[in-house]
Amino acid sequence: MSAARLKKTGRFAVSAAAEIPVNNIETIVRVMQREANAAVPIRPQGAATASTDCNRSAMGTIVRMTGLDRIINIDTYNHTVTAQAGVRLYALAEALAEQGLELIGNHEMTGRTLGGAIAAPCLGPSIGDEPGALASSVVSVKMVCGSGKAMTIGADAQKMLSAVRSSYGMLGVITEATLNVQPQNTFTASHRKLTIDNFCAVADRISNAPVGFRFALMPYRDRVYLDLRRYAANAGQTYNTPWKIKDWGESTVLPQVCKSLNRLLPIQSVRYRVIDSVTEATQGIVNSRFVRTGNNATMQGRTASSIKKLLYSTWCFPATDFSFVARAYRDFCRETFERTGYRCDVPAIGYRISRDATGVLSPSFDEPMIALQTTSTQLAGWEDFVIDLADFAEHWAGVPIFSQTRSLRADYAKQVYGNRLAWFRKLRRQLDPEDRLLTPFMAQYFQ
Repeated sequence: MSAARLKKTGRFAVSAAAEIPVNNIETIVRVMQREANAAVPIRPQGAATASTDCNRSAMGTIVRMTGLDRIINIDTYNHTVTAQAGVRLYALAEALAEQGLELIGNHEMTGRTLGGAIAAPCLGPSIGDEPGALASSVVSVKMVCGSGKAMTIGADAQKMLSAVRSSYGMLGVITEATLNVQPQNTFTASHRKLTIDNFCAVADRISNAPVGFRFALMPYRDRVYLDLRRYAANAGQTYNTPWKIKDWGESTVLPQVCKSLNRLLPIQSVRYRVIDSVTEATQGIVNSRFVRTGNNATMQGRTASSIKKLLYSTWCFPATDFSFVARAYRDFCRETFERTGYRCDVPAIGYRISRDATGVLSPSFDEPMIALQTTSTQLAGWEDFVIDLADFAEHWAGVPIFSQTRSLRADYAKQVYGNRLAWFRKLRRQLDPEDRLLTPFMAQYFQ
């Protein structure tokens, strides 16, 4: 994509599918003003980790936000941090750690930008009632709406702030945000290797306990590798390296090995047997006795670069029913493999997220959920598989995430989000009456 050039007049010569890198808010304001004649739809984009086309279009203008990467202030007294929207989450976590602070909650895909993590759900394992979404800790944002007007939304506009959380860039371009943070808090981590039935036997109990958990589910080997987390006053020293090795093994090494084996082993039965054996060995190594303590500063989930190389689709299921869902998911994967010959070669990753009503489009608005991310490296057959997966999820009352859920039917999304979706659509039309920020993909749900 060619970069658009800003003329002295302030107008942009923008062709179809142009990209505008920005490193100051004034540029965004000029792009968003109607007289700039920027091709629509206009889409803010950070790390581009979405698995759907929520911020993609064959036409229009991409506003590349990664140049706005300044951490403006860390307030160690009031426990807040203010940063520009292009700051990567891992960089924000590292800066906070130097001050003895951390983000509230643990979050996957920390290579995402702050603005993207607010505008589209950035989730992770909740310990007890700890927020599962990063956006829930946001106390104010600065944003440029569809007309080019710069806005500051804070505590005096809670309804607007709740709409900006998980707004998918449809209300405006987030340029800066202030978040609540907390002193570093150490948790203990223990690891279990279980059958899926044994995992289901404890899933309901631990979902209602003051613990957090994350798991890797292997439906074809009938295995679950469970990671249990508890806050503890005397948990001991926390080290970064074991967690980094764990994440590197799960999110980088294992997918690359799977890709290589898919190329090298043409016989399907042999290939998958080897892949599953390597996967089990990897899980056994990375969930070792060295990964016993952590905190939200050291425990960072999959990076943006690793998830962008994978195919994935995420659905959230009610935590109260997940023991049934896990068994059904195992049976679904096996039946689909027998019928179509397609199966995922990387374990599904799941974790509990607490109830969060701070965002209008929060996937856990009504109750605690289990987020289940189905992942693969194999493209051939993937699109048909995620259609079947969507049918499965609908049957089990799955809640979609517009940036991460593939093959989502518009009618089902409207059914799940109901009045909240209708209210958001009304607000969106007020802030962007000309649909300058609405991509064709999102239009099927929000127009």
